[in-house]
Amino acid sequence: MTVRYPQPRLSQLLGATLIVSLAIGLTSPSVSAAPATDSLASTDTPAAAGPLATAFDRAAARYGVPRDLLVAVGYAETHLDGHAGAPSASNGYGVMHLASNPKVRTLDEAARLTGLDPTTLRTDTAANVTGAAAVLRSYADQAGLTATQRADLDHWYATVVRYGGASTPTVARLYADTVFDLLGTGFDATTSGGPVRVAPRKVAPERGALAAVAPLGAGSGDGVGVMSTDYGPAAWAPAHAENYTVSSRESAYPINYVVIHVTQGSYAGTISWFQNPASNVSAHYTIRSSDGAVTQSVREKDIGYHAGNWTYNTQSIGIEHEGYVNQPSWFTDAMYRSSAALTRHLCDRYGIPKDRSRIIGHNQVPGATHTDPGPNWNWTYYMQLVTGSTPPPSWSVTVDNTTSGAFTASANWGTSTYSSQRHGADYRFADPVEASDPAWYRANIPTTASYRVEAWYPDDPGYNSSAPYIIVTPSGNQTVYVDQRSGGGGWRNLGTFTLAAGDGNKVGVSRWTGGTGLVIADAIRISRV
Repeated sequence: MTVRYPQPRLSQLLGATLIVSLAIGLTSPSVSAAPATDSLASTDTPAAAGPLATAFDRAAARYGVPRDLLVAVGYAETHLDGHAGAPSASNGYGVMHLASNPKVRTLDEAARLTGLDPTTLRTDTAANVTGAAAVLRSYADQAGLTATQRADLDHWYATVVRYGGASTPTVARLYADTVFDLLGTGFDATTSGGPVRVAPRKVAPERGALAAVAPLGAGSGDGVGVMSTDYGPAAWAPAHAENYTVSSRESAYPINYVVIHVTQGSYAGTISWFQNPASNVSAHYTIRSSDGAVTQSVREKDIGYHAGNWTYNTQSIGIEHEGYVNQPSWFTDAMYRSSAALTRHLCDRYGIPKDRSRIIGHNQVPGATHTDPGPNWNWTYYMQLVTGSTPPPSWSVTVDNTTSGAFTASANWGTSTYSSQRHGADYRFADPVEASDPAWYRANIPTTASYRVEAWYPDDPGYNSSAPYIIVTPSGNQTVYVDQRSGGGGWRNLGTFTLAAGDGNKVGVSRWTGGTGLVIADAIRISRV
C-alpha cells in the first residue's frame, strides 16, 4: 500500500491587518459570541442596535435577504466572530465565513458581486456581511425566487444549502437544518460589536429534493449509514478517499494515542471539508458543540490525516471538536461529556492509558504548528470525565427565589405555592413576553473556574416549553432552553460553564421566549468542578 504524507491543515494563527471600516459599518471586532436571551441589565426596553446589528440590517435591506436568515447563517458558521481576519481550517473568513477553496468560492463571488476587494471582505466585518448577503441574493435569483418567495424564510432553504457547499446530500441537509433550527429557537449573540438578536419563530423549510434525504445518522442513500460500525453513538459520514489511508490497524500499526483537536469551523462545515478531496485532511470523529452529537468520518482501522505527523497519524485516533480555539462558548458540557465518553471507549478498546501522556492535544504532537485545543479547553474537567474520577464539588451554593439579597425580579413575576415539587416555600412565575425582564440569581463566586449550574423548578403541562436560563460567563451570556413541562422536582443540569470570580448576577431566567406557558423561576445551584 502506498504511504501518503498529507499536507498539514491550514494554520489557525494566520494574522491579518485590519483596515479602515466601510462607511456602512465596523471593522472586524474581537467577539465572544454565545446564545443568550437578555443583557445583564433588567430593563423593559431592548438596547439600541450596535454596529454589528446595524451591518446586518443594512446588508439585508440592500440585497433583499431576510435579516434573520443572514444572522443565523453567520451564527451557525462562527458564532459571529470574525477572528481578526484569520482563516478557518477550510479557508473561510469573517463572521459569515466567506470561503475560498477548490469547492466553495463564496469569497470570490462576493468580490465580484459587490466590487469590494477580497482583503476588505476578509477583514472588515460590515463588508463581510454585505458580501454574504450579495451571494445569498445571487443564489436566490438563480433559483428563480420571486419577491413574494424571498419574503418567506422557508423558501430560502435551497439557497442556504448552496451557500454551505456540502459535497453530499446528507451533509447539505445537516448544514441547512442547523441554520433553520437556529431560526426556530431564536438566539442572542453578545459581541463587542453589540448584541445581535434573532427572535424565535415557527419554521417549515421547503427542503425540495432534500426532504427525501434522511438526516445524518438516520440512514440515507448517499453512502452515509445509520450509525458507525466502530462506535454505536456516532453517525457515519465518510471522508473522501483522498483524505485518509486505508490500513489494518492494529495489526499494521498500534493505536497508542487519542489526539484532541478543535475544528476552527462548524460541525457541518468540518464534515463537508473532510469530504472535499482538495482538503487532504480528515479526523476519525467530530463532536458537535450544542448537543455532543458525534459523526465518524474515518474508520478506526484506517489512518486519518489530522496530526500533521505521519508517525502520530499511524498511531492515533483524532477527535475534532466544533468551534474555535479563542471562543470558549463552543466548549459546552454536552461536548465535553460526549467526547470524554468516546475517548474512554477508545482507551478501553485499544489499551491506551487514560492519562495526559497518551490523550494529547494537537499542539503536543512533535512538530505541530497548531495550538488546538487551546487555552480555553478545560483539560482538568475533561480528564476527570474520561477517568470517572470527578471529585465532589469543592464549593457549592444554592440560591432560592426566597434567598435574601440573592434573587431579584420585577413586579411582573408572581409568587405561587401551587406545586408540591417546589424548592422551598414557593416559586415565581411570569407570562412569556418579548421584553427584557429576567429574574436574576446572585452569587459570590470564589474564583474564576468551571462550575456546574443546575436548576430546580416544578413541572406542569401549563409551564413553559422553552424557558431560557441565562448563564453569565466572561465571554458573554450563554443560554440553555429548558422544557418546564417535564423533568421538574429535582436538580436539572444546565451544563458546565466558566464563571467569573466576584459577587453579582450569575444566572437568570428570561421571559423572552417563543415557548408557550408560564416561565418558572424557583432555585439554582452552582458547584465548582
